[in-house]
Amino acid sequence: MKRQHSGFSRFFKSTPKTSTFIIFITLLNIALYNWPLFSFSLKNLDGITLNSLHTLLAVFAVIYLETALILYLLFLISRRLGKAVCVVLALANSLAVYFVVTYNVILDRTMMGNIFNTQYSESEQFLSPTLLVYFVLMGVIPAYLIMRSSIQKTSRIRLALHLVLTIVVISTFLWQSQSKWLWVDDHAKQLGGMTMPWSYVGNAARFQYSKSQENIVQTPLPDATFLSNNKTVVVLVIGESARAQNFSLYGYDRPTNPLLAASDVITLKNATSCASYTTAAVKCILSHHTPSGVFTENFEPLPSYLQRQGIDVIWRTKNWGEPPIKVSSYLSSGDLKQNCEGNECGYDGVLLSHLAEQIAASDKQKVFVVLHQTGSHGPSYYSKYPKEFEVFKPVCRSVELSKCTQAELINAYDNTILYNDHFLDQLRQTLAGIKDTSSAFLYVSDHGESLGEGGIYLHGTPYSIAPEQQLHVPFLVWMSPSFIDQQHINVDTLKSRESSTQANVFHSVMGAFDMRSEIYNKDLDMFGAASQP
Repeated sequence: MKRQHSGFSRFFKSTPKTSTFIIFITLLNIALYNWPLFSFSLKNLDGITLNSLHTLLAVFAVIYLETALILYLLFLISRRLGKAVCVVLALANSLAVYFVVTYNVILDRTMMGNIFNTQYSESEQFLSPTLLVYFVLMGVIPAYLIMRSSIQKTSRIRLALHLVLTIVVISTFLWQSQSKWLWVDDHAKQLGGMTMPWSYVGNAARFQYSKSQENIVQTPLPDATFLSNNKTVVVLVIGESARAQNFSLYGYDRPTNPLLAASDVITLKNATSCASYTTAAVKCILSHHTPSGVFTENFEPLPSYLQRQGIDVIWRTKNWGEPPIKVSSYLSSGDLKQNCEGNECGYDGVLLSHLAEQIAASDKQKVFVVLHQTGSHGPSYYSKYPKEFEVFKPVCRSVELSKCTQAELINAYDNTILYNDHFLDQLRQTLAGIKDTSSAFLYVSDHGESLGEGGIYLHGTPYSIAPEQQLHVPFLVWMSPSFIDQQHINVDTLKSRESSTQANVFHSVMGAFDMRSEIYNKDLDMFGAASQP
């Protein structure tokens, strides 16, 4: 132990080249502060195998690359700046590791928010001898040695070449390890919250950014008038990662929609998403703009607009990614679980828990409900439905999708669609059971999903090159008989629509509530376009 310590000290007493110093600090950072991350990884991999070691090496490579990249950039600016940052991070890392190990927390955005919101009197309660030991041994001593070290002056050109070489070598390895990305993606929240120092640095920045976004004033949309005061309930279901290709309603050869196929739900043809990832797609769905204008201006989204116009707005979610919204009631799956009964409380079914009662309790004539599903989000498709919906077998039970056969992967995914069929049919029955009310629901997925076609999995491929499986989404509509009568809708006209997009949602909801304002576009209102005199 003494020999190791003297060797550790000897390095700092020498005068290493800048590139050598960066490599050493990067490796020291991984060994000293990231061992909880590798401990977590080992516990969640399938034992010690060549495959799991490859995954661990890929995780190591990611941490090494991001750490070395930042350090190279800092030292390119100034050696003094680089050393100063290393000193500060050593001190901060020691505290972060203590809390991760002692309290088994991950330093995600929520946790960083808790830290920023902690009062000084509360923080005093965390002081302990063990914290002091961590701080001294893992923080003060490394920081002192870094501060006292001398580094040889290296030309910026040579340092830049080292940086480029590091990026090329590690990026090449990571590209060849694509099959391991799926495991990393499935554990991204935990891994991201334990990667030192970028967990607390990045998530602190994310928290502060989200706080700043709350202060950005959304431009109010023009006030609306209502053509009628009929009791109306409209539900918008935002699906997750559902692709039209695997819906039997769209011609798929498997019975993934048996209940909806036997109902009066309308299937809209050739529906497309405006994005291949959740946050952008949800913003599109809730915007009055066509996709070209969604990301250039910051207008209030649909729920906030309806709320401000006097409609009772209820948001129930088992997902995330919505823009800042102002609604009457915002309920997460955790909130809904508290009063949920049955075996669907851990799945999307929780979104329907006591929904009819909440709607009935509203004192408003018009009620708008958003149900944001977890849907078919991968890679752990097998975990998104109760076991009685595991009809298509055998299923892929690994997050490393390349380890499964194509048939197993599709079976697991199709079971999520089958469960969604049940969910939407339950919603249809719930709305149909509300007396003296015209009601309707719109279901559209945020984006689609790739299931290995062309070697691509999941979603999020840049829009310009995204495969059709990620952009061609299901878009379904159900209307009660009284809704059809009040809106004078020709059902055959609605069924015959040649194409639809997420831009139709905003204006169709306005039309369903008989709302009119300067921004209402009848051409984008599916109900208005299908109405008859």
